[in-house]
Amino acid sequence: MTAQNIPKENQSTLDDTYRFGDFELKPGERVLLRAGEVLPLPPKTFDALLYFVRNAERLCRKNDLMDTLWPSTFVTEANLTNIVATLRKALGHDAIRTVSKHGYRFAMKVQGVPGMARDVYERFVRANELVTHRSLESMMQARELYWVCLARDPAFAPAWAWLGRCCWFLAKFGDDPASGFELAEAAFRRAFLIDPDLAAAHQFYTPVEADLGGARRALVRLLGRLERAPAEPESFGGLVQVLRFCGLLQESVAGHRRARDLDSTIVTSLAHTLFLSADYAAAIDAYGGRSGYYLDAAAWAALGETSRASALLRERLPRMQLSSLMRGLMESLAAVLDGRCDDAHRCMSSMQIGHEPEAMVYLARHYGQMGMADLAIDALKQSAEAGFTCAPETLRADPWLGSVRTHPGFSSILAESEMHVAQVRAIVQRYRPAFDTAA
Repeated sequence: MTAQNIPKENQSTLDDTYRFGDFELKPGERVLLRAGEVLPLPPKTFDALLYFVRNAERLCRKNDLMDTLWPSTFVTEANLTNIVATLRKALGHDAIRTVSKHGYRFAMKVQGVPGMARDVYERFVRANELVTHRSLESMMQARELYWVCLARDPAFAPAWAWLGRCCWFLAKFGDDPASGFELAEAAFRRAFLIDPDLAAAHQFYTPVEADLGGARRALVRLLGRLERAPAEPESFGGLVQVLRFCGLLQESVAGHRRARDLDSTIVTSLAHTLFLSADYAAAIDAYGGRSGYYLDAAAWAALGETSRASALLRERLPRMQLSSLMRGLMESLAAVLDGRCDDAHRCMSSMQIGHEPEAMVYLARHYGQMGMADLAIDALKQSAEAGFTCAPETLRADPWLGSVRTHPGFSSILAESEMHVAQVRAIVQRYRPAFDTAA
């Protein structure tokens, strides 16, 4: 929405300032203030700060910075280094972080942007914080905040993308999947319509594609983006999931490492990749720092720490607001650990999985641990049909699939997994220049 399209009664509420920490940056007036006091900056230094702030928390490549500050002019990298040193002196050393061999990242959280009402942007930032908690309650609160933002500014593409992420989460784990899926799809369509190249929209749409059986399509899309933007952390973050869905676990871990090299704050699904790689201790470490649900308990159980896993589940189940899917996973795991096989079977057979093919692999593990190999094989087949390729190394090494490996149907499942992995590796080879940076 442009200023011309905004009702006059709202134009006076629009901010003309970037706000971060104690600072205010006014592009129109070309002035930086701290607590109302002007901090003088040389012109090129001001331009550099404006570039950093406009790309806050994203990698700012050295070449892009130099092309912006000195177009059609040859200067040495020392000029840029001196400007960064000046900005660090003014803002604090940690305000601009060095990304080794690549560039810099403006690390201060921006709380307001020009052209947007300050309260709208503050709601957007608050909603993003709520999303990180990944609970039903926090996602519903975030969804309402995004709707408020979009009611004020319907052209706010990032808010549409984050709203799509919320709606998809609530569709998967809430009680109204049909309308949630429709809202998510509509929100992503709007985000792409406003800004087809919006990194957040591509990042958040990746799990949607994967859960709907389009992991290969998502892989091609992300690798194509990396050919054009080889330092985009969101694309590497998306690769973590789609490569796992395609059965390439080592490559999934490599994608995470590359994403973290570019953005140390990015959150990926690495813990699930490590779990399927049978690196259970590392999976527990990667799962830390967020609300615990199922995965760390399952990892402790796989390590033989049954009592610890059971204690986690007993502590969480009564107090947490859980979706029917997550409750089913956790309650069935608790029953398996307690030796209540009939209860576990009843729980799993009554679960409505919906668009969550990876969850079928976890159920297959439960069945395998109970010696119900037929049901485990069926769950693995359902997962594959829904678009999730259980990696060959998982099939061969997962201790809870021991009984499955002696089943007559196991060899065909393993062969199909190996075939799918080979096909995906052939796809990756066609995009080798982009993927080499991840591996």
